[in-house]
Amino acid sequence: MKPAKYYELSYRDQVKCNLCPHHCIIGNGKTGICRIRKNIDGELFLDTYGKVSSIGFDPIEKKPLYHFYPGRDIFSIGNFGCNLRCKFCQNYQISQDVPDDIDLSKKYDPGELVKMALTKKSNIGIAYTYNEPIVWFEYMMDIAEIAKKQGLKNVMVTNGFINEQPLAEALEVMDAFNVDLKAFTEDFYRTQTISKLEPVKASLKQIKASGRHLEITNLLITGHNDDPKIFLDMVNWIADELGEETVLHLSRYFPTYKMSASPTQPGVLENFYNLAKGRLKHVYLGNLSTSTGQHTYCSHCDRIVIDRSRYNTWLKGLDDKGSCSNCGQQVIEHM
Repeated sequence: MKPAKYYELSYRDQVKCNLCPHHCIIGNGKTGICRIRKNIDGELFLDTYGKVSSIGFDPIEKKPLYHFYPGRDIFSIGNFGCNLRCKFCQNYQISQDVPDDIDLSKKYDPGELVKMALTKKSNIGIAYTYNEPIVWFEYMMDIAEIAKKQGLKNVMVTNGFINEQPLAEALEVMDAFNVDLKAFTEDFYRTQTISKLEPVKASLKQIKASGRHLEITNLLITGHNDDPKIFLDMVNWIADELGEETVLHLSRYFPTYKMSASPTQPGVLENFYNLAKGRLKHVYLGNLSTSTGQHTYCSHCDRIVIDRSRYNTWLKGLDDKGSCSNCGQQVIEHM
């Protein structure tokens, strides 16, 4: 355990957690919605500090990040818990349940994880992923601060449901974000994730304003967030508020956890891909076996500059500064 940040004494031994917009009021001996931030006699602790659920090197495209050091590897770390209750969670075994025997699992010191990340030459940094990194904020930050001193990049793969002050602290050490924008209505966020949309939009704008690299993922779920009009509202908001160069990943849904809707039809994904391409310069398709939406094109001359097949990546039309070798248009800022 480690003392947590961003909380205040509420009433007697109750505490109010201010890490995310839930602002959980937590009784003594209890945890918040995330299940891992625990009140012990009026003090809040991170119950899973040092615990790792998943660990290993991944292609950075798997995060997914397509415009941040393409073709490189990243050391990925997961913990436990989440501050959302998504009925379609793909990693529910570690995000929606915390194992009873977690105290018996091996503990990893932050410095030990950084040393592991440094063992592979092609690795550019550490990704905090698999489950929601916001909820294990203190552990993530301790790792990230050491990693940054060692010249490694830090990446958050997140739902973006975090308050302004802790996000500002994270922005001091993070280099890139992939934010899961799950839908574009408050009703979806309320009924399917037990959270709210507006704080996520605020986080996206805060990340963009910081100058950190930002990519967005939207999982298209059959019958739940696949209304073309609402989708276009989302795309237009991204283009207007975050910029037309913002990278958007559209991902195919498959039934999992508590969601039994049928898999997203490939034709629906390709239709939404074309809709998004009307406003955004870089749109990709994920969880789909097709050549559509895989490659990176120069937004000026429309030539393929990065060729992809699943997680295999070939840089075929970029110079060493990330510009198109044909016309000189800047495509990738981080190479």
